[in-house]
Amino acid sequence: MSALIAPSILAADFANLQQEIEMLNRSEADYIHVDIMDGVFVPNISFGIPVTEAVNRHAKKPLDVHLMIVNPDHYLEAFQKAGAAIISVHYEACTHLHRTLQAIKDLGCKAGVAINPHTPVELLEDVLVDIDLVCMMSVNPGFGGQKFIPKTYDKIKKLKAMINSTRAHTLIEIDGGINEENAPKLVECGADVLVAGNFVFSNEDPIRTISALKKL
Repeated sequence: MSALIAPSILAADFANLQQEIEMLNRSEADYIHVDIMDGVFVPNISFGIPVTEAVNRHAKKPLDVHLMIVNPDHYLEAFQKAGAAIISVHYEACTHLHRTLQAIKDLGCKAGVAINPHTPVELLEDVLVDIDLVCMMSVNPGFGGQKFIPKTYDKIKKLKAMINSTRAHTLIEIDGGINEENAPKLVECGADVLVAGNFVFSNEDPIRTISALKKL
C-alpha cells in the first residue's frame, strides 16, 4: 500500500498561498500539513491561527496541524475551530500528555504526538493506544530544507513493532528531508504518512511530484 502524502505549506509561496492550496486540492495529496512555530519551542516563527483559518477556507483536504509550540493545551480549541482535522503536539512540550490527547479527541480531532530526533519511541509505550498518529521528526524541528537523519529508519522499525504488539491503529508520519531516494525505504520500514515540503514546492511540477510519491 502506498503512503499517505501530506505536503507542508511551510515551503509554499506565502504571497500566493490560495493558489498553492488550490494546487494541492487538485493533487493526490491526502492531507495539508500546517506547521505552527512559536519561536520558543523551536527557533523560528511561522504562522498561527488566522493563517490556518485562511488555509481552511480554501482547502478541500484535511488539515494536519503540527504544533511546535510551548503550552499547546492553551490553543487546542482555537486550532480545532480554525479547521484542524489532526492536531499533533510535541511529547517534549506536554507535561500531562495523556490529558492533552484526551482533550484533542474531545474536540473531535485525531490526536497526534510529535517526537524530536533525540526522543526515544519507547517513551510513547504507555499512551500508544491513545495516539492516532506519531509525527516522527527526521530533522531537527524549526526550519525546512534540512538533511534527513538516517537514524530515523531504526526508530520507525521500533515504533512499528510497538504498534503491532499493542494492536494499536496508530499511523507513523515522517516529517523532514523527504525525497525520492529515502521515501521508498521509509515506507518499507513502516511509515504510513510522508510530510514533504521543499521537495514538493520547489519542484517545477508539484502535482506530478506528489503523484510520484504516492506511487512509491
